[in-house]
Amino acid sequence: MKQRGIHEKEDKALLMYAFSNSVLSSVKITELKQRITKIIANK
Repeated sequence: MKQRGIHEKEDKALLMYAFSNSVLSSVKITELKQRITKIIANK
C-alpha cells in the first residue's frame, strides 16, 4: 500500500474495515450493526 501512496495509519484502517465489514455482513440486528460500524469508523 505504501507504493500506492497510502500511509500506514490509513492502511491499517482500511484492512480493519475490510475485515470487520465481512464479519458485520452476518449481523442481523440493524442497530447493533450501526453502532459497531460507528465505533470502527472512529478508530
